[in-house]
Amino acid sequence: MTTTSRAAETSVGALLRTWRERRGLSQLELAGRAESSARHISFVETGRARPSEEMVLRLADRLDVPVRERNALLLAAGYAPRFAQTPLDDPSMGALRAGLERLLTGYEPYPAIVVDGTYHVIAANRGVLMLLEGLPAHLLEPPLNAMRITLHPEGLAPRIRNLAQWRGHLLAQMERQIALARSEPLRALYEEVSAYPVPHRAGDAAPAEPVPYFALPLVIEHDGHVLSFVSSISTFNTPMDVTVAELAIETMLPADPATVKYLRSVGG
Repeated sequence: MTTTSRAAETSVGALLRTWRERRGLSQLELAGRAESSARHISFVETGRARPSEEMVLRLADRLDVPVRERNALLLAAGYAPRFAQTPLDDPSMGALRAGLERLLTGYEPYPAIVVDGTYHVIAANRGVLMLLEGLPAHLLEPPLNAMRITLHPEGLAPRIRNLAQWRGHLLAQMERQIALARSEPLRALYEEVSAYPVPHRAGDAAPAEPVPYFALPLVIEHDGHVLSFVSSISTFNTPMDVTVAELAIETMLPADPATVKYLRSVGG
């Protein structure tokens, strides 16, 4: 591939076209959403017109481009990155860290966890630590990874009663994220965890009767008890920092009265 060809593929027009096609939009549809014209979108994509900084950000917003990739679009168009990537241990992130700690502590005794864009664990409460009891030390060494801990054959996988369903749910979730964002680290993680051997569970067949839950539960054993949780994931609205944009807060809601009773009894 020539230098000219590589430059064309990484131009702002080519990148915007890739995101538009990934979202399944025509030039006319994108133009309508961005209050522009299909002619102008075509000129931008082919390099005949250089979009303004405002237009790059508007198109990125309408295409739901991840914050990290919006910086890449700005750079390709010849503009400075707009969004910082501040380490979580930076003093300016103190309010965020404190808020997350309050949220996780306030959710106890139910499990709650904060992960980044590749599922590295940023923070976890005592409900999560309880579920991790007894796991081998090599899985608990920093940086902890939620997907690795859950699906590894020496991790939580053997304890999950509906492993086939839950594993399928997690892998499909990762596949959607890979389709939405150009993340090579996330793709590498997916290839790793999807290749793990699946522990055999005699009781992991699909139930004959409809599952009595309002969403697919995680059914997991702990200390001789069977616990059921429904997962909810939250992200920050309109983030202005790459680090914050990639954080996700997962809370595990007890899916039956027996789980509530058990967690309250062990949570003190």
